[in-house]
Amino acid sequence: MKIIFATNNLHKINEINNIIDSKYRLTGLSESGIFEDIPENEDTLEGNALAKARYVYKLTGTNVFADDTGLEVEALNNEPGVFSARYAGDQKSSSDNIDKLLYKLKAKENRKARFRTIIALIIEGNEYLFEGEVKGEIIEERKGEKGFGYDPVFKPSGYNKTFAQMDIDKKNQISHRARAVKKLIEFLNSFDKQ
Repeated sequence: MKIIFATNNLHKINEINNIIDSKYRLTGLSESGIFEDIPENEDTLEGNALAKARYVYKLTGTNVFADDTGLEVEALNNEPGVFSARYAGDQKSSSDNIDKLLYKLKAKENRKARFRTIIALIIEGNEYLFEGEVKGEIIEERKGEKGFGYDPVFKPSGYNKTFAQMDIDKKNQISHRARAVKKLIEFLNSFDKQ
């Protein structure tokens, strides 16, 4: 079954391709002839994920899913949240975003945080939402070279490494995106049996 993943982010596509069942043919936006950035103007992760999925479904009529992910830091009233990718500006620089986050947390003792991923699926015209979450904390300096985004400063609860220090297979077992994708896959597997 062909499903479009509504992103041009190769990191995300590769990460999910490592998790998804081989019976699903996952393609990105560029493979589907869509090269523009899809607007993310909603004020919730759910709203952004649905808006992206609806945009691609309207263009292609093909089954599609889209995600939106946010880092929510307790001491910052859940910032950066829905603005995680552009926290330090529209240039979407991960390095600048991390710099801003660490600066705002400088005098804070509470460094609790969570990553949330929302996946919106449109299949045969019907819409479904799936959520994945992982709790952890923001460390004081970057550690690790793997991963992307805030991975170098996010240490998941129960682990002594950041996401950026973990092997991709390990991260894929516990990440917010992996948890949301697992729910998506379970749904798709049951959907196939209907």
